[in-house]
Amino acid sequence: MVSRFTHNLVTFVDITHTGCTGTEIMTTTPSKTTVPSKVELTPSFIIPAVLLLTGIPLILVQKVLGFVIALLGLFLLIQTATIRIQFTETALDVSRSGKLLRHFPYADWINWEIFWPGVPILFYFKEVNSIHFLPIIFDPKTLKACLEANCGNLKTRER
Repeated sequence: MVSRFTHNLVTFVDITHTGCTGTEIMTTTPSKTTVPSKVELTPSFIIPAVLLLTGIPLILVQKVLGFVIALLGLFLLIQTATIRIQFTETALDVSRSGKLLRHFPYADWINWEIFWPGVPILFYFKEVNSIHFLPIIFDPKTLKACLEANCGNLKTRER
């Protein structure tokens, strides 16, 4: 399987895919570029900003609903500023302010999906023993590229 993705103006090609347990990657650019062993996703404040900008004026019309939406937007704004998602060679790491919160080895993954491709809002992945949903508070294009590079297409794979 050959897949391509671009990260920081470097194009990578996945030549041999061995499932979620490992992937060999080599560059297609003529420069002496190495594949980063850790890719940190950049934060995206789009969803928190939309929720805040929707919730605040809505307070004037529907107080409870507007307050709940604005509060959710504020919560996601704080999470976006503090939470970091990193793709390593073997796992997805979630950290807050530099402290590792969770470590999700790719070998335990069964499925992943990004809802809705046109307007990515939610990232879902299933491990052997648990299911996880994360709001898209980071760059969705890099997220998808890293998922395809590290786990391939698990949507069709069965365990």
